[in-house]
Amino acid sequence: MFSDVSGLEVLTLVVMAIIIFGPDKLPKLIQDTMGFIRKIRSFADNAKEDIRTELGPEFQDFEFEDLNPKNFVRKQLMGGQDDPLGLKEMKDTLDIRSVLDDKPSAPVNGRSGGVSFEKSAPAAASTGAPLAPGERPPFDPDAT
Repeated sequence: MFSDVSGLEVLTLVVMAIIIFGPDKLPKLIQDTMGFIRKIRSFADNAKEDIRTELGPEFQDFEFEDLNPKNFVRKQLMGGQDDPLGLKEMKDTLDIRSVLDDKPSAPVNGRSGGVSFEKSAPAAASTGAPLAPGERPPFDPDAT
């Protein structure tokens, strides 16, 4: 957090604090500031514990840092220990080149008959059946 503050800047802040507050009031000010920080930390910890107890026993290992989108993506895509959404398996079985080359895709999760992106005629157009009132015709991307 303070990695970009140099030693000279810290020294300047200490000298200014001594000049502004004086050497007799500075220890009391530091003590009060540290007490305030401890109270804020304990308040935050108590709030987190209350949220965990309200969520129930299945969320006892819940970490609030995982709510940050960067941490979530890093944990899921960069080899996190657990994979509740199945993203790792999906990443391993997905073959982007077959989808881009319009080839039938490889079986997913051991099932044959993967998704094919070949063009086919719409069902209603091939049968020539009239549409019922309120029914929409099927989407045809080549109709433009």
